[in-house]
Amino acid sequence: MRFLTYGLMAAFAIAPMAAQAQDAAAGQRVFNQCRACHTINEGGRNGVGPNLHGVVGRAAGSIEGFRYSANMREWAPGKTWDEALLTQYLTNPKSVLPRGSMSFVGLRNPQQVQDVIAYLKAN
Repeated sequence: MRFLTYGLMAAFAIAPMAAQAQDAAAGQRVFNQCRACHTINEGGRNGVGPNLHGVVGRAAGSIEGFRYSANMREWAPGKTWDEALLTQYLTNPKSVLPRGSMSFVGLRNPQQVQDVIAYLKAN
């Protein structure tokens, strides 16, 4: 009985971690809603938003030739798009850039946020 109890406790402890695993394929499906404004192909064009190829680890506001909003230009110096900042931004862009020009309201599902980040990391 003790082994069963410990086994169940271990299973319940591991379950939340499994739910947080990143899935790039699922992230690609979620990213499809971003394609209206962003491309992700290497060397891809900028759209309404900048090309996002290699965004994870990139300095914010650093795509040559893209016309960033004044709010982004003020905010960006010294900022890098790491997983923590991307998580905050993808969840609620206005919490990061209150006067930003991106019309996207954010992803409410934390798993989708993690999956999109996995997709961005893969590209």
